[in-house]
Amino acid sequence: MSLVLNIGIVLLGFVLMEAAAWATHKYIMHGFMWRWHKSHHESREGTYEKNDLFGVVFAILSASLIIFGSIDGLDWRFYLGIGILLYGIAYFLVHDVFVHQRLPLLKKTKSTYFQAMRFAHKIHHKVSSKEGAEAFGFLYVSKKYLDKYSHKK
Repeated sequence: MSLVLNIGIVLLGFVLMEAAAWATHKYIMHGFMWRWHKSHHESREGTYEKNDLFGVVFAILSASLIIFGSIDGLDWRFYLGIGILLYGIAYFLVHDVFVHQRLPLLKKTKSTYFQAMRFAHKIHHKVSSKEGAEAFGFLYVSKKYLDKYSHKK
């Protein structure tokens, strides 16, 4: 496969993970798997919460694609797995480090995008039940929230 195609598959995997994360968050985490995700809408005691198991599930998917895609050379599964891995890293840095401050980094920002992202997530967490929440995206921030911060520059 060509380098351009491989990079395209990585990027496609990354972008598709944002769509998959949104749908998983809305229909699975706030649906039949609420018992895991509920911990994320409650005060956390300790370092981990049951919700972190979703990251483990996606890591297993990514690792499986990378492993099986590299058995006889590198095929599309390898590159898709890399895209999912890169999304997982971005998710951790943005959601866990920046938004929830699991590591005390990037506390202050003047970025419209990051302020809107933090606000959208705060709106999502206003609801502590599986019904009635909004703003299910992770890296995608809707115009509704971006507009709130775009005039402050």
